[in-house]
Amino acid sequence: MKRIKYLIIIILVAAIAYGANYFFERAPIFTGYAAKDLASWTFLTHRTKQDIEKHDLSFFPVGLSHNVIDYKNKTVTGTFLGMAKQIAIYRQGLGCTLLADADIDKVKKQKMTEEVLPKNPENIYWPMGDKMRDTIPPNVDIKKLQAAIDSAFNPGNTRAVVVAYDTLFMREKYAPGFDKNTRILGWSMSKSITSALIGILVKEEKLDVTAPVPLKEWQNDNRKNIRLTDLLHQSSGLQWDENYGDISDVTIMLYQKGNMAAYAMSKPAIFPPDSVWYYSSGNTNIVSEIIRRTIGNNQQYWNFPRKALFNKIGTRSAVLETDASGNFVGSSYTFATPRDWARFGLFYLEDGIWQGKRILPKGWVKYSTTPARKSHDKYGAQFWLNKGTHEIKGYPGIYYCDGFHGQRVYIIPSKDLVVVRMGLNDHGEFNYNKFLTRILDAFH
Repeated sequence: MKRIKYLIIIILVAAIAYGANYFFERAPIFTGYAAKDLASWTFLTHRTKQDIEKHDLSFFPVGLSHNVIDYKNKTVTGTFLGMAKQIAIYRQGLGCTLLADADIDKVKKQKMTEEVLPKNPENIYWPMGDKMRDTIPPNVDIKKLQAAIDSAFNPGNTRAVVVAYDTLFMREKYAPGFDKNTRILGWSMSKSITSALIGILVKEEKLDVTAPVPLKEWQNDNRKNIRLTDLLHQSSGLQWDENYGDISDVTIMLYQKGNMAAYAMSKPAIFPPDSVWYYSSGNTNIVSEIIRRTIGNNQQYWNFPRKALFNKIGTRSAVLETDASGNFVGSSYTFATPRDWARFGLFYLEDGIWQGKRILPKGWVKYSTTPARKSHDKYGAQFWLNKGTHEIKGYPGIYYCDGFHGQRVYIIPSKDLVVVRMGLNDHGEFNYNKFLTRILDAFH
């Protein structure tokens, strides 16, 4: 009997030790997630701490983080049982970042200084501004459209829907607590914005996607053969684990590294370029580093998305956040209003031309929607392709931006439509096919 008791005690102690070790290994990741998310939502949207923690941070184990907001210094601190301390800090125009191992005073000095344009959006017609036309196009069944939009909220954890037809007509709806001025995190929809920034540099003849990437760290091994197009098409061959449910390359990068691009760049090549397709946020943050080195000047780099893209297409609210090193987290962290996400979609619908001015090089949209060779037709240059994903039945020409928790910007050339849906869903909880099919049926 004593042996059995001792055995039970040993098993219990071992289980407790294992559980404690499990949590404390992962604690910096979930406290980092909580601190960063709470900081961004607080200082970029002005939602309340109670609302954010209840709806965005209540899932396990992120909900275990104890979070404190310092409104004066614009920081958020997350801890678990007084340990695994993570601090996120806000900077003007650059959003929030986890400090990781960076010096807080140096990080505080980072800011975006470019003026936000246009100045008077309420007096400028959509899509450059927010003034709406009274007319409804004759090919729109407005009752069917409104019913389709309503269906996304009933139920669905949908926060916003925007339907933009050509550049003439727009309808929208928001969940309680959200409106046309509320920035919403696009998560991996940021990848598509990063691709657009590369396109702009290609148009300026500062980059060539077919050339090996200009990274000196790779010149003495087999990574020197990786091209920019391989990174954009998620075909770099670099070792990577994109598992958000545990300790992995992507969670270490996002929540424990002050210089995310350096971490991703340190990974070895385990396959030849363009021989294997594997979705990697690391690839995209390497692309962000390439943009930074191409521009050369930190302040010009931090101003670049605003000056070269956001101001030109009227996306006044967009904030592409940086990490502690000042590198844009092009994989994951862009906040913008649903209207501004729709503007970005319209920009691609118009082939990279905005109000008669070409911003992306001719052929860039076609390039962006050309499938990666090993992706089974489901992925282009940082855009998802319905041809291979079959997310929406019967429309192989649809391509889209796709972000965590159900963020979508659908670009539908055959209907001259852009549809934005933003929400808070786990995988499989929202029927995108049913939703978008109902929207499309309202346009004749």
